[in-house]
Amino acid sequence: QVQLVESGGGLVQAGGSLRLSCAASGRTFSSWAMGWFRQAPGKEREFVAAILWTNGRTGYADSVKGRFTISRDNAKNTVYLQMNAMKPEDTAVYYCAADNRGDYGLRYASSYYDYWGQGTRVTVSS
Repeated sequence: QVQLVESGGGLVQAGGSLRLSCAASGRTFSSWAMGWFRQAPGKEREFVAAILWTNGRTGYADSVKGRFTISRDNAKNTVYLQMNAMKPEDTAVYYCAADNRGDYGLRYASSYYDYWGQGTRVTVSS
């Protein structure tokens, strides 16, 4: 049973930083891809960043490129999202997700991700 547990959300001022964590369990994830998505009030869920567990290759949405960094710690089975220079439009519930076909490379559509965490709320005040 795959479990993804996010943590690290909270309230931050514009220009500030937060680091989200996603602890994964229940499988060997070496061939998987992990992603972060977010959903703002009244909007659809959108892709933020993804990483291949095997080689650390990463991909980002244009809206966060240069500000957010996704990384993983293989020993801890944990994926991180470091968010810097945050903006009010980054306010959303952030979800960690797992794609068990990492051999297909990085995929950005939420439909490819079979497992999801419960979400962690991030609020950026102006």
